[in-house]
Amino acid sequence: MMNYKIEVVTLPVADVDRAMAFYIALGFVVDVDYRPSRDYRVVQLTPPNSGCSIQFGAGLTDAAPGSARATYLVVEDLETSHRELSERGLELGPITHKAEIENWQGEVQAGIDNQHRDYASLSTFADPDGNTWVLQEVGHRLTEPAGATAVPRASGSNDER
Repeated sequence: MMNYKIEVVTLPVADVDRAMAFYIALGFVVDVDYRPSRDYRVVQLTPPNSGCSIQFGAGLTDAAPGSARATYLVVEDLETSHRELSERGLELGPITHKAEIENWQGEVQAGIDNQHRDYASLSTFADPDGNTWVLQEVGHRLTEPAGATAVPRASGSNDER
């Protein structure tokens, strides 16, 4: 079977420079800012340590600005990420976690999942155009006593995103 990877997600935005400034403030790195003509421009940015980038620009998509929904940005430590992004001026929703994760029916409860189970805890935010994001915790490492090695928590095969 051929390998398939998602490498770039296109976001529809109204103001390319405003969107670029927003994502740079979040810590995304500019990979490309290419404008061969007045009617075409592509800006590509990558979150730190990500294998997938975002792009937006002029002439890339006919989707309405702000119409992208629930793009996932995965982090190992949701509480730290939430705090860091808030300190950078991002308005985030509260941290919530899935209620009854083993038989999850869509309900969430306030706060972080106390076991830091993969895919259980999340927060949301939107960019200046209204494209929405889900900040989700996966791969949290428990704090270990001094001298111990932290081991990633295994994700179960029944985890729901």
